[in-house]
Amino acid sequence: MEPIISAEHLGKTYHSGKLEVHALRDVSFSIDPGEFMSIVGPSGSGKSTLFYVLGGLTSATAGSLTIKGEEISRLSDAKRTKLRRANIGFVFQRFNLLPTVSAQANIELAHEIAGTGKPFDYVLLRRLSELLGIEGRLHHRPNELSGGEQQRIAIARALITRPAILLADEPTGNLDSENSATVLRMIRQSCRELKQTVLMITHNFDAAQIADRIAYMRDGQITHIDAVERARG
Repeated sequence: MEPIISAEHLGKTYHSGKLEVHALRDVSFSIDPGEFMSIVGPSGSGKSTLFYVLGGLTSATAGSLTIKGEEISRLSDAKRTKLRRANIGFVFQRFNLLPTVSAQANIELAHEIAGTGKPFDYVLLRRLSELLGIEGRLHHRPNELSGGEQQRIAIARALITRPAILLADEPTGNLDSENSATVLRMIRQSCRELKQTVLMITHNFDAAQIADRIAYMRDGQITHIDAVERARG
């Protein structure tokens, strides 16, 4: 099976005057289609930089990154943006919902921005709403929703275009423990049903356990990767 994401010796260096900051150092790993991987590490370990590189939101300064068979460093900005919109959904710690429109309008807008050329899939919206427990909340504005509900709307927004890959950056960072556990279960369940690959960045080791494998980062490097061994329900 060909990996859906393959990183080879990725490096990312920032320059501040004469100072060089090595945010990523020789990072290599791969993720198979349909796999759920967590990347865990303390603040400053390079997790967020890796997230932005994998999402095509910034470029590595060394190494290569292949997504669905495309070496993205060889693509123009326009082609990289097209690949990202067609294949990657994003969930962030901050929900980033537009406050002046309904939850459903937020989801519809994400589909419009993606520019797939396909009509909006209301059947998928209904299924996602059932999976995420937001059926009765779609016509509410964000300020009328709880934090957990807002995050579930953000997940539906990321999944509505059926991206092959979901990248989640601290998706439970603003939630209490009960809502965190619910959101993590729902991410796993919805992506199982849609057969998507998930990569989640977190500093929370307990949250990371929802994945199939956990990659540990420190000082810009992946130190090791472990499988999560437990029965799946």
